[in-house]
Parts: sequence; structure tokens; C-alpha cells
Amino acid sequence: MLAGKKILITGATGLVARTVAERLAEHNEVWCLGRFADPEPERRFRGRGIRTWRWDMTRDGLDGVPDDFTHVLHAAVERGTGDFEAVVAVNSVATGRLMTHCRGAEAFLYVSTSAVYAPQAPGHRYTESDPLGTESAFLPTYPVGKLATEGAVRALAVTLGLPTTIARLNVAYGPHGHGGLPVILHRQMLAGEPIAVPRAGGHHCSPIHTDDIARHVPRLWAAARTPATVVNWGGDEVVGVRELMTYVSRITGVPVEFRQSDVTRAVVAFDAGRRRNIAGACETSWRDGVRQVLDAHFPGTAAACPDREVLHRDH
Repeated sequence: MLAGKKILITGATGLVARTVAERLAEHNEVWCLGRFADPEPERRFRGRGIRTWRWDMTRDGLDGVPDDFTHVLHAAVERGTGDFEAVVAVNSVATGRLMTHCRGAEAFLYVSTSAVYAPQAPGHRYTESDPLGTESAFLPTYPVGKLATEGAVRALAVTLGLPTTIARLNVAYGPHGHGGLPVILHRQMLAGEPIAVPRAGGHHCSPIHTDDIARHVPRLWAAARTPATVVNWGGDEVVGVRELMTYVSRITGVPVEFRQSDVTRAVVAFDAGRRRNIAGACETSWRDGVRQVLDAHFPGTAAACPDREVLHRDH
């Protein structure tokens, strides 16, 4: 882990960056920018010596924010609700302002997404050189905004001479924020709602626990270059969505129903070679991680529960 650095993190109240901020604050000066609509994370941050600054990336500049940060993690995102123009403008402009403001940093890390890849055959393990695309029936504006912002990040990394890493995140999950895919889909199970799966084949992903994300961040900063380094950021294991949620059903006792659909939460599996070379191996297996995360969001649900019989239906 880094020590004695001045670090700026955006999006720290969400799933991905909160653990990172709290771990780095143990030995560094950490600032977190965000809207802080929920006051609880801000109180927790301040209790840990983290400095907070109110910043809404949809409208705010950075006047008054220090510009002498050594490292920047940009995890904030405007996902959008259907307005492609607004999503592209907000994300690319806010990121451009942030990179320009912090142009003297040693390293800048931009959190992108696996959703920027064009669909491949089922079972394909995506590498950083695979074709890009923005096809998403479930959340169509999200990959468009991310891919447009990747372009802005690449351009500014070279123009500003700012060493940069673009990390395309897979399925993150952890105890903070919304918990990630296992928690989101488990809430559907609790509500008696079916989980949408493809009509043919199945989705696979490379889930990564936020503890491993926190371990990787300093090494992703160390890999920052101009032009920007691009790396897939996921776990070491590949798991299918059906397998993942069948396991959740087994350890919670909540029935799971799968329903074939044209609109699903599409996820992809990564080839982890480049990430392992840059950041090392992951330490949390997906089964152990999912059990821990479920118990964090639903206390007593899974931590000490034996595997149960799975009750599920397919439609």
C-alpha cells in the first residue's frame, strides 16, 4: 500500500471505491469528492480522517479543490436514464475537468467497464484487444458514456502528460453501496421476481471483491503511463450467472427462478493475464466473498448457514 501520498477519490460513497478510500486513509491524506446525499458515509469518512468535498459531476467545477494530489482514482459516473447526449457530455466533461485540475499527479486511474466490449460468442474470455461496442439492451446509455469518456481520458493523458490507467471493471461486489450483482439479484429472489437469463447459452463473469479492488489500486497506479495503460479488472475465477445465483439460493434457502428473456443483465468473462501481471492475484474466492457479502447486507443470512437444497424453476 502507498504511504505519505495525497490522494483524491471520486465516487467513494459507492460500491467500488469506498473500501479503497478507507484502506488508503490509514497511511495517506485522502480526499473524497461526491454529492453525499446520504450523510452516513461522510460522517464515517471524517471519523477516519478522510476529507470530504461536495461535488456534483453533472454541474460543479473544481474551484477551491487542491490541485497538488499525487494520485487520483476517478470512480464517479453518471449512468443516465436514456439521454445519450447528456451521459456523454456529463461524463467526458467532468473527467476532463478532473484530469486537467490534477495534471501534476503521479498517476490517474479511471474506472471504466466491461460493457464497452462488443458481444462475442458465449464462453469467450475477453482480452484488452477485443473489439469495442456499446450494445446494451438493459442499460443502453451506460456503455456509451464509458466508451466516450475512455476517449477523453486517452486524449488528455497524452495532452497533459498525465500517467494514466484505464481499468475496465467486471462484476464488483462488496459490503458497501448496493452490494453488487449477487446482492441485487438476491433482492429480486426475496421479492419473488425471476432472474432474466439468455434464451440460448448463458452469461459468465469474472467477479471481484472490493477487498481485492483495494489491493490492486496502488499497482494500477504504478502501471500508469502515457499513452494510457488499458487493463481488464476482474477476478481470477469465471462463474456463470446461473451458477452464482444457484449458490446464493443454496446458502440462503431462498428459491431462485430463472426466466429466459431478450433483455438481461449482460456480463462478460475476462482473460486475467494482463491484470495478473500488473496487479497480482486475487485473494478472495467468489464463493467465500459472496457468502461474506450476503451476510453483510442481510445479517445472519449466510455466514454460518450450511448449504441447503436449491429450489428453483426455469422458464
